Amino acid sequence: MDDAAGEEEASMFETSHVLGALLASSPLLARAWDRCAAATAAAPGLVHGEDGGTVYVGFSGVQAALSAAGAAVAGGGADAFAPVALAGDATRRLFAPLVAAEPDAAAAGGEQQVAVQALALQCFLKLCGSPDFQMLLDQIRGKAVVFTGHSLGGAIAALAALHYLCISSSTATWGPSPPVLCVTFGSPLLGNEALSKAILRERWGGNFCHVVSQHDVVPRLLFCPLDAVPAHVIVGMQLQQWPAVRPHHAGGAAVTDIDALRHLVQVHAGAVAMEQKLADAAAAPPSGGPYRPFGTYVMCSPDGAVCVDNPTAAVQMLYATFASSSSPGSPESSPEAAHSCYGDLVVKMPQHLLLKRRLPVDGDDNAPSPAVAASNYDAGVSLALEASGIHAMVRAAHATEASTARQWLRTSRRAGRRPSLNSAALATKLGRITPCRAQIEWYKALFDGEMGYYDAFKQRRSPKKFGKANMYRIKLGQFWDGVLAMLDAGQLPHDFHRRAKWVNAARFYQLLVEPLDIADYHRHNLHRTRGRYMTHGRERRYELFDRWWQEKGCVGGVSAASAMASRRRRSKNAGLTQDPCFWARVEEARELAESCRVERDAAALAMMVDELQEFESYSGELVASKEVSTDVLAPLSSYTLWVEEWSQLKLRDEVRAILLQF
Repeated sequence: MDDAAGEEEASMFETSHVLGALLASSPLLARAWDRCAAATAAAPGLVHGEDGGTVYVGFSGVQAALSAAGAAVAGGGADAFAPVALAGDATRRLFAPLVAAEPDAAAAGGEQQVAVQALALQCFLKLCGSPDFQMLLDQIRGKAVVFTGHSLGGAIAALAALHYLCISSSTATWGPSPPVLCVTFGSPLLGNEALSKAILRERWGGNFCHVVSQHDVVPRLLFCPLDAVPAHVIVGMQLQQWPAVRPHHAGGAAVTDIDALRHLVQVHAGAVAMEQKLADAAAAPPSGGPYRPFGTYVMCSPDGAVCVDNPTAAVQMLYATFASSSSPGSPESSPEAAHSCYGDLVVKMPQHLLLKRRLPVDGDDNAPSPAVAASNYDAGVSLALEASGIHAMVRAAHATEASTARQWLRTSRRAGRRPSLNSAALATKLGRITPCRAQIEWYKALFDGEMGYYDAFKQRRSPKKFGKANMYRIKLGQFWDGVLAMLDAGQLPHDFHRRAKWVNAARFYQLLVEPLDIADYHRHNLHRTRGRYMTHGRERRYELFDRWWQEKGCVGGVSAASAMASRRRRSKNAGLTQDPCFWARVEEARELAESCRVERDAAALAMMVDELQEFESYSGELVASKEVSTDVLAPLSSYTLWVEEWSQLKLRDEVRAILLQF
């Protein structure tokens, strides 16, 4: 409680409406909407063009709506909008980073699989298989790209953006990830909570911007259970034929009355919002449909816009803005008007920013209590409520919704600040853990001139010093595992893994400590029971740190040897060997040399000699370019011993004959 109060006291301003104003005043939304309109009118359902150095790719949902119209008439949304797992053969390769960890999770405890709605996925797969789309991916490679779409087209655009991010991050030849943004207008929810968590894990939440008008039912409809979802509403609004396209039988899917439709959405959206509120304090059973939001939500009204980038707060604000709807009979009360109003909104919002806003004062019907208006922070909350369209609804009938929205905005602000606060706290903890790193550096310096700290640790030389070094190794590993756990849970900023301070700190830790992990792995003979260190024993943190370093541009997708060869030659040896897995390669080379001595099969021997030659070339380049620390060249180091063993091995007649053939 004290922490929350301290955060609120330190936060003097509420900035969600400021971010909304910044977005609304930029040409981004208008340009994206123009591309959406062009895509809807285009026969292929896909248009693209360059504007201001950015490529805009617009997707239409008309074809998706036409393909689903028959299903809507036949019986509702349970089939068209059923969740489909991305772990299938047809989709796994398209979204590999999002589903890579699923088999382990399922084996560990049967966690929820990443899934998306069937209709959007079906349309995307059809589009992805077309030559035009593949040609487009080649054309936009390395450029700033905005994927955009309205209604069902927005869901397809989000899948296209996810696919583009996946191939950009998993294909080394693409180099550093290009700037990518997905802007959707009135799009239905796309994926389940597992997808939201996977996107947070990959730090892609900031790449998605979902624009939602205050009265639009489509972005909120899939909060309802699937057997109650009137799919003809989404399909008909996309085709601008609602309520003509609808089932002819009674039941949950036959909702055509506006008030009944509003009530259905409001009840289930409210249930999910309360579930999210309870989930912050304790586990709550899932409510409503299987779908949940991800990315940033921009709640729009003619009065402005509010940006919410916390999934929990997004659910709550989607409910709060909808619950404070205007009375039936106004133009915004028509579902068709609310779903097709985005073109007018992107024009009106920048114009409204030119008007001078007036905070409520005592005597106004809409005035907050004196306690509420007593701080800059609460004044900002009032402006945010006004921008989202809620403030104008604060009457007796809607006082509860407005009060709830005010509280949720406060919660959203604290949640939004928490990643930055956590990052600042981690910086303090990093300073406190630095002495552990210094102790290992001191341990390394003790053995640089004899056998190197890798072999000293592997052989447990000087047991007392070994015990301390091992303790510091474990402490540092626990610290960095904790950092990654916070990052996976979305408790750190989206760009945390790109901040130079943390990338460099992680790299230094990796180069210093991973050799000790390799030594520990081989000291316990785990390479014989589990397999090679690099494929079966390497901790996940080191693989992630490699990715961070590559995305920084220090390697850029080329091989390590080529990158090192292109660097300026050092005048003296590096303080730490620049290949964190160097000692694992040395251990494998020593085992190969030992196997060569007893191998009698000529073909097998030739393969081993070939691998040894490759390592000789690789390690020789590292040594020549001084990319290795002095401990590698110590008289009794494993590498020095391997060099002697390999030199002796090359004197054997059968090995010499193979080398002559090469």
